[in-house]
Amino acid sequence: MKRTLVIVIHPNIQDSVVNKRWIKALSSQPDKYLVHDLHAAYPTGEIDIQKEQALVEQHDTIIFQFPFYWFNCPPLFKKWLDEVLTYGWAYGSQSGYKMKGKKIALAIAAGIEQEDYTPAGKYKYTLSELTAPFEITFQYIQADYRPLFAYYGLEHRATPERIEQSAAAYLSFAGALQ
Repeated sequence: MKRTLVIVIHPNIQDSVVNKRWIKALSSQPDKYLVHDLHAAYPTGEIDIQKEQALVEQHDTIIFQFPFYWFNCPPLFKKWLDEVLTYGWAYGSQSGYKMKGKKIALAIAAGIEQEDYTPAGKYKYTLSELTAPFEITFQYIQADYRPLFAYYGLEHRATPERIEQSAAAYLSFAGALQ
């Protein structure tokens, strides 16, 4: 069984509570998960495209883990998508579609309560609806996009018990993708 590649995109991981705990949980099973921290790998923001493409090619399951900022991903994730998913590699040619059939999922730490991410809630859209551009992107390159994992309510409900429960639930989610 190949390991799952978990690409962590958190610009301030040292101050994170949930994402840092998730990384610790994943790192406790190095035979199952390879954690790749983009900000640690590329502190200047200059991405080694060939290295990233080779890393992706070595894995059949990839999780992108990040905090949800302003109803979107951190900028380095967008840059990664723009630079790594190139024509001829990710799409558009006979030799392209290197991510075809790879299982792709998002693991998101959302600072807003889950009930606010509903049609009747404060923000009128579900987290799945707000992340639809990722789903479409991965469908476009013929990857196998899977439902996302989310932790809601960092602002008010990040108790140690909830964080531990989320780490166990995240490992279960990640394991089910393999």
